[in-house]
Amino acid sequence: MLTNVSRETTGLLSREDCILVVIDVQDKLMPAISNQEKVVENVVRLIKFSNIIGLPVVVTEQEKLGATVPEVSKELGGLRPIGKVCFNCFLCQNFADEVERSGRKTLIITGAEAHICVAQTAIFAVPRFRVQAVSDAISSRTRENWRVSLERMQQNGVSVTSTEMFIYEILQKAGTDEFSAALKLVK
Repeated sequence: MLTNVSRETTGLLSREDCILVVIDVQDKLMPAISNQEKVVENVVRLIKFSNIIGLPVVVTEQEKLGATVPEVSKELGGLRPIGKVCFNCFLCQNFADEVERSGRKTLIITGAEAHICVAQTAIFAVPRFRVQAVSDAISSRTRENWRVSLERMQQNGVSVTSTEMFIYEILQKAGTDEFSAALKLVK
């Protein structure tokens, strides 16, 4: 058994190092987003999972696109979204500070739009962070822009994952209380 191999050197995620980033899942934007119901459902699942395992979450709202959709908002507890005007979230000082304060070095990125705010944030982060874009929890107004954004992010060092892949990777094993709680999110 390889007990002296770290998860980081294998490319696997460590819950102690991840932060969930929810970008612009907002009232005025989401109705125009391709596959928006599934995206919102998966963002909610990821926030619920983050609450189960104690993973920090940071949420943004682009100016003039309304509030975060109610389905997502109700899962945030007292967490307040960070307002921004820049597409790249790191150009918003409050966002950059929040991520820095978390001490986490792996960003799990979700939200909209995939080819604008999600891609710019993810690609910008790559030199300092490990970045995973959750393919079924991000989208754009067109499926083509979503597809191109995933390709471009990958070309620039962003890993692509799915909601279930992330959940099971972080859990590592069955038979725990966390596994039992998380199982309700994937069934």
